[in-house]
Amino acid sequence: MAEVRKKVLEDTYNTSKIMTSDVKKSPKKAKNIEKKQEKKDYKKENIWVRFKIFCHGVKSEFDKVHWPTKENMIKYSIATVVFIVLCSAFFYIIDIIFALIQTLFN
Repeated sequence: MAEVRKKVLEDTYNTSKIMTSDVKKSPKKAKNIEKKQEKKDYKKENIWVRFKIFCHGVKSEFDKVHWPTKENMIKYSIATVVFIVLCSAFFYIIDIIFALIQTLFN
């Protein structure tokens, strides 16, 4: 019975066919190597070229921003003010309750 299980394990995980020379580099390692080369090339460039690249990156990220409409902005502002008022009232009431409890025990 043990021999049968051993054979099944060998069949499912047959690693004898894998050769270390046949193993290819992972895509992550290749990307990391490319990034390192880009960083080296990036540091060699003029400061104005780097500033231009930075500004281009900022502009591309700025284009991805989703700006709310005027109606949504009004709704969000009202919701924020209402939430602040409710939280303030809650903590004010809690403060009054604790002050009353403190005066009862003094």
